[in-house]
Amino acid sequence: MYESPSWLHELWIARDTLWAGFETSVYCSALAIIFGTLIGIVAGLVLTYGKFWMRAPFRLYVDLIRGTPVFVLVLACFYMLPALGWQITAFQAGAVGLTLFCGSHVSEIVRGALQAIPRGQLEAGRAIGLTFYQSLGYVLLPQALRQILPTWVNSSTEIVKASTLLSVIGVAELLLSTQQVIARTFMTLEFYLFAGFLFFVINYAIELFGRYIEKRVALP
Repeated sequence: MYESPSWLHELWIARDTLWAGFETSVYCSALAIIFGTLIGIVAGLVLTYGKFWMRAPFRLYVDLIRGTPVFVLVLACFYMLPALGWQITAFQAGAVGLTLFCGSHVSEIVRGALQAIPRGQLEAGRAIGLTFYQSLGYVLLPQALRQILPTWVNSSTEIVKASTLLSVIGVAELLLSTQQVIARTFMTLEFYLFAGFLFFVINYAIELFGRYIEKRVALP
């Protein structure tokens, strides 16, 4: 009598495919979060303290990207960048799209945190001889970063979930790898649940990292 193979047996067979997809999702998400955070900090600083001619392009970037669905943004990077002469892979296009999306959201988080700090602290820094950049580095940014950590963690987990959209441009991330395995095994529920568990692991790791940093920078 024929017995269908067990899910664990199929999981073992598909381990390399799923692991490759898992690595791709983690790598792409990490790139987008790291570079998006750096872009967001710079944009947030410019939007808060920059002159009009500096703020205008950053405001256009933030408003344009925040008003564009991630799905459309990924497709735009995949099709438009090569048309402009920038020959990139599907993975690179997806990473650029997620980075731009992350940066636009982090910039508003940083701007809001900086604006919540009383401006008298900047004036107090000047009074004791600190330059603007010294006040920014030693007084304002440390306070702002403490405030943005919980929201930054939330934005980072959104980037991980948005990485599934890269499957539409052919990037073999975790979701597309899972779909390839399902097409062979027809074990839809089992492998989608397993993929969901792996995404939970990634996001939980980000949450633990955020808690660790929050404790490290907390005031005694």
